[in-house]
Amino acid sequence: MRRTVLDEHQMRRALTRIAHEIVEHNGGAAGVCLIGIRTRGVPLAERLAERIEEIEGKAVDVGAVDVSLYRDDAGRCGRIAKIGPTDVAFDINDVHVVLVDDVLFTGRTVRAAMDALVDLGRPSTVQLAVLVDRGHRELPIRPDYVGKNIPTARDERVSVCVRELDGRDEVVVEEVTQNG
Repeated sequence: MRRTVLDEHQMRRALTRIAHEIVEHNGGAAGVCLIGIRTRGVPLAERLAERIEEIEGKAVDVGAVDVSLYRDDAGRCGRIAKIGPTDVAFDINDVHVVLVDDVLFTGRTVRAAMDALVDLGRPSTVQLAVLVDRGHRELPIRPDYVGKNIPTARDERVSVCVRELDGRDEVVVEEVTQNG
């Protein structure tokens, strides 16, 4: 069973709303940067930056962080992590960093991203923006900005597709069978 929970238009509206909330919460775009968590958090961060620039007339820095080496569950699932580059070509000291990810589930990816940020500097604040919050937290992590809360069962998979990587924009929830 597979159901679409966000289509292209709904994703665009959710990202526009999140961009407005980021600007409102931080009193504008000054001193704000966005760092996408690889993989799908990066294009989402870039889209948020575009919308913030449309709203404020000011560009915000956008970077990317790979958390593979910071995960506390690396190697537990029997797969070797594919490591991508961390690309933060600006100073994060004393700025408001908004981490951006596609789906918030257990919280372990976000915890790993915060550990990675510590290696890059000391932000004034770290905020979290996610397109989808599906619940089932294992760590006490709460997003500041959410596109959509989607109650799910643990045996369901939430898949986010972004046109930059997948050729289309949508969020689907599907049951995970024993084989996959």
